[in-house]
Amino acid sequence: MANVGFIGTGEIAAAMVCGLTGQGHVISVSARGAAMAAELTAFDDVEIAPNQSVIDVSDIVVLCLLKDVAHAILPTLKFRADQRIISVMVDVSLADLNTLCAPVTDVEITIPLPFVATGGCPLPVYPKAVTVDTLFGAKNPVFAVKTEVGLNAHFAATAMASVTFAQAQHASEWLGELTDDPHAAEQYVVAMLGGFLQGLPQDGQGRLADALAALNTEGGLNQTLRQHMEDRDVLGDLSGGLDGFRGRLGLPPI
Repeated sequence: MANVGFIGTGEIAAAMVCGLTGQGHVISVSARGAAMAAELTAFDDVEIAPNQSVIDVSDIVVLCLLKDVAHAILPTLKFRADQRIISVMVDVSLADLNTLCAPVTDVEITIPLPFVATGGCPLPVYPKAVTVDTLFGAKNPVFAVKTEVGLNAHFAATAMASVTFAQAQHASEWLGELTDDPHAAEQYVVAMLGGFLQGLPQDGQGRLADALAALNTEGGLNQTLRQHMEDRDVLGDLSGGLDGFRGRLGLPPI
């Protein structure tokens, strides 16, 4: 068990804290994000403390700040060489973290999503996955990514979640107008998509390709709608949107 501290207390930090409580850890959260921090103290193993106090009592420090805030706050704090750092911050590189958190050298970057609170959240990690796996591996699949570019590409891919939700919302609203029952329409769309995703095999490559092939009956509704979208280059437009992150995330240019 470990003393785990969180600098920055927003939605993702709160989800990570919820995923750790009840396991014997001593968890400290910073007062930044005061309302969220106060809610987390409902857990017996969570306490609020000033930033430096969080660092002073922690073996593992989890950084959950925006880029500009990190560059402003972290240089004012004193870390210890024996501490371990987990960063969940987009746009803050490993080189930056090594400078901002010196003399700490044990640094990992990962990408938790809100459902890390309950488990089943895939956690790509760079440059190694030891600390993240120690804290979250029991409930979540943790895997090391070979390069920082690869990790940053995972950051970009997470953005497709809002696109998928927007499409699902649009379809449920369309359905609700025709059924005059928007609540049931949204329930149906969510359950339908959830059922398809849960039905995918848990390992192996080609799962999405196989699922698409199964929905590709000639002249069927699925094939017809997807062809309509492909004819309008909606999928290509998604690739273009992802490519738009290349400069920001340090990905190779096209």
